[in-house]
Amino acid sequence: MVRAKTGGNATRRGANDATVRQGASSKVAQTEIPTLFDDSQRRKAVKHLKSCDPRMAGVVEQVGKFTFQPLADGTHFHALIRAIVYQQLSGKAAATIHARFEGLYGGRAPRPGEVADTPDADLRSVGLSRQKLSYLKDLGERVDSGDVDLESLDHLPDDVVIETLTRIKGLGRWSAQMFLMFRLGRVDVLPDLDLGIQKGVQALLELPELPKPKYVLEVGEPWRPYRTVASWYLWRSVSPG
Repeated sequence: MVRAKTGGNATRRGANDATVRQGASSKVAQTEIPTLFDDSQRRKAVKHLKSCDPRMAGVVEQVGKFTFQPLADGTHFHALIRAIVYQQLSGKAAATIHARFEGLYGGRAPRPGEVADTPDADLRSVGLSRQKLSYLKDLGERVDSGDVDLESLDHLPDDVVIETLTRIKGLGRWSAQMFLMFRLGRVDVLPDLDLGIQKGVQALLELPELPKPKYVLEVGEPWRPYRTVASWYLWRSVSPG
């Protein structure tokens, strides 16, 4: 088991984890940025999609009730750890490695400084590749030093969130968009690089081949400002369940 050091990274920001996530109710109250934690936004989104694009209206009717819920549990830091661990792995394999990873810290989610200070050999021992452990340590170091302030992300525009997260090794634009959608609940994200979205647009327009990202964005213009909800419907239209 990894033990917190009495000095160095593990204590740079004190005993309290500065990345503790605010509750969904305080999120809505403290920012004017609309999110899908707000039921009124969810209703407005579905109504808009039904009225703005007849083809999307058909998808909404086909798929049915909008049941998407952003993930509010835990902290932003731990959500990003999970995202890195799960990259390019099946759910079962990733879950096993993630559980072993937390086992290094007594079965709990670690603080940023603890991750930064964990020896590479310990991280390798739980099944993490050298590449992924470098991503995790970069994340821990940047959050612990204050270079990346995850607490501020709730209140920042989408493009600034993407710019902030892509400074971290292993987190590209797609990963940042997934964070915006599934963690922050932002209402207007269209992940044009996502294969599922491209397949959804292909089916929507009955295209002979997958559309390019630029064309996905063009098709999605009428869905603003609720492209996250449109994305969820596209995913469900080609991959039900």
